[in-house]
Amino acid sequence: MKSRLEIKYTEQVAPAIFKEQGYKSIMQVPKITKIVINMGIGDATTDPKKLDNAVAELQLITGQKPLVTKAKKSLAVFKLREGMPIGTKVTLRGKKMYDFLDKLLNVALPRVRDFRGVSKTAFDGFGNYTLGIKEQIIFPEIDYDKVQRVRGMDITIVTTAKSNKEAFTLLEKMGMPFSK
Repeated sequence: MKSRLEIKYTEQVAPAIFKEQGYKSIMQVPKITKIVINMGIGDATTDPKKLDNAVAELQLITGQKPLVTKAKKSLAVFKLREGMPIGTKVTLRGKKMYDFLDKLLNVALPRVRDFRGVSKTAFDGFGNYTLGIKEQIIFPEIDYDKVQRVRGMDITIVTTAKSNKEAFTLLEKMGMPFSK
């Protein structure tokens, strides 16, 4: 069973970009390969329970078990030693990726207060887009009453696009609400 957004990509978005850009093969049309969601938990160094809460919340949001990220270097300024857990991340591919993107575009982003669209300049030059979210409570799975601390997350959408312009066209046709 394909997700709603995956069907939209194969039936509407890919043919439209193919015709618009004048590619010679349908395989040249950019597509989304994966979505990486990263949540940094700075206070996990003092209280490991906070990391467990963040892992549980990220698992609720994505439907996949997150990986705990560890510090690569020791930094005395932050009382951080190499190997200490400092965050959590999830890499989504396939159906889960499309389901998450659908939920992000149609449910979560419209719930952001004073939402006027996402930035057009958050591309990295290689066709990838990174979006920062300040509150995890915009996702419907998170129960506001059970949240101990409001946390943000970075969502990176990795595409096969060769340039920012190609990636922008792809995400715009997929329904990303860019600011005017």
